[in-house]
Amino acid sequence: MEILIAEDNPVFQRILDNMVRKWDYQPILVPDGTQAWEILQRDNPPRLAIMDWMMPGLSGIELCRRLREQPREPYIYVLLLSAKNSRDELVEGMEAGADDYLGKPVDSHELRVRLRAGERIVKLQAELLEARDAMRQQSLHDSLTGVWNRAAIFDFLKRELARGQRESTPVSVVMIDLDHFKLVNDQFGHLAGDEVLIEAARRMTATIRPYDAVGRYGGEEFLIVMANSDSHAAAERADQIRKAIAGSSFLRDRAAVDVTCSLGVYSTHGGALITPEALLEEADAALYLAKRNGRNRFEVGEPQGEPSRNPEVVLA
Repeated sequence: MEILIAEDNPVFQRILDNMVRKWDYQPILVPDGTQAWEILQRDNPPRLAIMDWMMPGLSGIELCRRLREQPREPYIYVLLLSAKNSRDELVEGMEAGADDYLGKPVDSHELRVRLRAGERIVKLQAELLEARDAMRQQSLHDSLTGVWNRAAIFDFLKRELARGQRESTPVSVVMIDLDHFKLVNDQFGHLAGDEVLIEAARRMTATIRPYDAVGRYGGEEFLIVMANSDSHAAAERADQIRKAIAGSSFLRDRAAVDVTCSLGVYSTHGGALITPEALLEEADAALYLAKRNGRNRFEVGEPQGEPSRNPEVVLA
């Protein structure tokens, strides 16, 4: 583990360097508080820091205060060193944000014990952050397919729709339903059905633009949100998705399953005011029209305020 050592006395700096290397730390040595602060501002700074109280540039106390003023992650554990050993100075150092305090001259055994305690703390915090990120991932993504879940894709739609209204840019949605999906479950089993859903989500994700979003809206139904995309661009993307789904069989190792999908496209016109719910209703209506017209196709609802036009509907 890396450890920052900010100490202006070259002799004492060398002593600390030799100590921590014996304990398998990788020291980063700086002679003043200004350089220490630059290192602490890196994207991936050392998680442990030994700082002298009195240094040129920024003192150890000032560094602690600056560090704690920033609500940053991951946490940096600070051990403050000083020849000052009064209770008032100890309190001042801890209130400034130091995690521990050690007087000079430093006892090597005491320093090692305190560094190990700090190491346990930063490792525990890393585990907590990892657990939190995993929970956040689970809260936003569909557990089966890995795409956004219903709540997350709806929130994405609301944000992009608000942005489109502010900037007078179109927003398109594509509602997708896998055709006759119940037959896949009935003929091949629900595990096979799950594999189809996973692969379908993968093909959709590979087809959309990096700044678009795909979410599982429910069952075998998916929703794609396309920012700054008019009805013509959305229709072209919808047909690419249709071809990606129907273009090759699923479950090749177990059994070849041909899957198609129906798609409903709806787009706002410029900054037209429309609620997310109304937008989805229009896309859903276009989706059901595609199903009534034979499936394995897309239908485009007419954008609000845009002159009527009759886009070509591509059939398999």
